[in-house]
Amino acid sequence: MSPVEVVLVGAHGHGRWHLDNLRALTAAGRVRLAGICDLTPVDAADLEGLGAPEQSADLARLLARTGARVAIVATPIPTHADLTLTAVAHGAHVLLEKPPAATYADFERTLAGVTGAGRVCQVGFQSLGSGAIPVIRKLVAEGAIGRVRGIGAAGAWHRDSSYYARAPWAGRRSVGGVAVADGALTNPFAHALATALAVDGSEGPDDVGAIEVELYHAHPIEADDTGCLRLRTARGTVVTVAVTLCAPGRNEPYLLIHGDRGRITLTYTLDRVELERDGTIDTFTCTRTDLLSNLVDHLHGEAEPLVPLHRTAAFMRVLEAVRTAPDPRPITADRQRVTVTGGVTRRILPGVAGHVAASAEHLALFSELDVPWARRDQP
Repeated sequence: MSPVEVVLVGAHGHGRWHLDNLRALTAAGRVRLAGICDLTPVDAADLEGLGAPEQSADLARLLARTGARVAIVATPIPTHADLTLTAVAHGAHVLLEKPPAATYADFERTLAGVTGAGRVCQVGFQSLGSGAIPVIRKLVAEGAIGRVRGIGAAGAWHRDSSYYARAPWAGRRSVGGVAVADGALTNPFAHALATALAVDGSEGPDDVGAIEVELYHAHPIEADDTGCLRLRTARGTVVTVAVTLCAPGRNEPYLLIHGDRGRITLTYTLDRVELERDGTIDTFTCTRTDLLSNLVDHLHGEAEPLVPLHRTAAFMRVLEAVRTAPDPRPITADRQRVTVTGGVTRRILPGVAGHVAASAEHLALFSELDVPWARRDQP
């Protein structure tokens, strides 16, 4: 089969990851990079192995000239909806970076446009391409851990001040009155929430009920760099997510699926599953399907999309709750360990990796645990 022609929208920042992935799929004869849409052109040195794609800041013009069948949208969150709608209006299918939109209204507008155009929009939750999810669903359905009483997600990474200085929208809730929703819960750790909902089979717009949200920030930003939430799905499953970007280093994020006769741990960045029951632990690693490759397979009639846009409706319901929650509470300097090196500020919350782990273990909010900076009465 001939390679599928692709346009990359947003080639800097996370777009560089997509360039590397396109390089691998080009070498395999799966795709051809026909164009790059970006305000800043990509140097020829960064296009090694990708030919000489046409470059333009005008997506509509680029799609019209190249006839590309797929557009990868890897741009700032507030631009996702309009760029996706432009792409499908010009006949392209879309691989859209997460989160799919900055507001639930934009999500609904995008979904309506994609459906009306008869195109496919695959959302870039790479963890949902993991074979671990169907494996865990099967284990649960077979009663391997008994009745599931809850799913707790925990994530603890570190980001310094340069992370928030990299773009005008970084760490913002809105810019110029336009929603951004670039907080820890909804962007860097969006996979934790999306994966928990997928494991539970609760991905539709009516699959989540009341949502409790606690947001905090140690960095001088608008959005949360530390936060937690709890919800109950329509199936009756309690889901918690607790995350921070103020840990001393990187801890691989994970889910704990609690059953009354055992539990399952999914380290979703590693596709690693641990089944704990009857005093024993069985560990195995699953394979992962690349989402662009899966979309190409779909266009060849060989597969169904793994993460179609409609499957992210429940995630977007939760994102909307986080977006409209009260502003994050600042964590005072006396609760932090702050160092400055070469003009870059590192902010560490002592013990925070343990706090997010305790949340996942007990399905609890920070304010219900022994967390010195956490309070339930958010302003």
